[in-house]
Amino acid sequence: MIAKISRSIGIGALSLWLVCLLAVGVGAEELHSTSLPSRTFLFHYAAMIEHLNRGQMAQIWLPIPSSDAQQEVEIVSRDLPAEPKIGVEGVYGNRLAYLETRAKPDGTIRLEVVYRVTRRETVESPHGTSERADSKFLASNALVPINGKPMTLLANKVLPQDQMALARALYDVVFDHMEYRKDKPGWGRGDAAWACDSGFGNCTDFHSLFISLARSNRIPSSFEIGFSIPQRRGTGEISGYHCWAKFEPAGHGWVPVDISEAKLNPQKREFYFGHLDENRVAFSRGRDLVLVPRQAGPPVNFLVYPYVEVNGQPCAAEQIHCHFSYEDVAQ
Repeated sequence: MIAKISRSIGIGALSLWLVCLLAVGVGAEELHSTSLPSRTFLFHYAAMIEHLNRGQMAQIWLPIPSSDAQQEVEIVSRDLPAEPKIGVEGVYGNRLAYLETRAKPDGTIRLEVVYRVTRRETVESPHGTSERADSKFLASNALVPINGKPMTLLANKVLPQDQMALARALYDVVFDHMEYRKDKPGWGRGDAAWACDSGFGNCTDFHSLFISLARSNRIPSSFEIGFSIPQRRGTGEISGYHCWAKFEPAGHGWVPVDISEAKLNPQKREFYFGHLDENRVAFSRGRDLVLVPRQAGPPVNFLVYPYVEVNGQPCAAEQIHCHFSYEDVAQ
């Protein structure tokens, strides 16, 4: 297990990170009602990069969760081997920390950041404050087509004209078609065509299929990824990432869905169409990401774990060992 934080950020550095976190946040008038359920917790984000050569230089990009209408984020402490440069990815506005550093004599690099997060239950955003005109939410991604195989799931179906009703029909199509399983290779890439063929996968596969179907029917849709926090209050480990989707039907704001969570909790199938619980934190959104500074490798499928390059080549996932945990904070 990766050790806990060994040093805290100084006041000046902490202030800089906070400015970077909050600079593109929403105004107070856009925040959801404080009457919505909320949760405040510390989120420990840690990783160990291994199997490098002694002194080998690595380029590292870390996603930084932003404050917005659903969550408020502060940096509590960090333990990084070099001072990061803060940037904003140009398409979706994701915040990134970039650093260059050399591997220790044992061929490792250790990273850790602790965040304080207040997350609120998410409901439909106010109409008229969105990005509906932005074509990226209707365009295909490398693994999320807007035609082809996923559309076979809609063959011979009579679909509603109203986009909200249509989105609910697509939600139900994905719910009924997919099983939450990770027992065969191929899951976890967010490949909508693969999900259509296989009928199983994890959250990325569920929501990539939904986004493919929605965009194919001219409903703007967005991919978000972060972490799910166990419902049980206290402290605990987090095994890995979680993702969800939002869509914006005509005449509405952005509406959240979490189909994979609904599949795991069928009694909440209605809730997860139009709601996200407060037991999560978002780190980034979008697919096929070009980072800042630009990475040498191809666009990043999605960003939630550290992205690392050595000699212009992406590090294998097996070289990056992550550890995540949470600790609830009394309010």
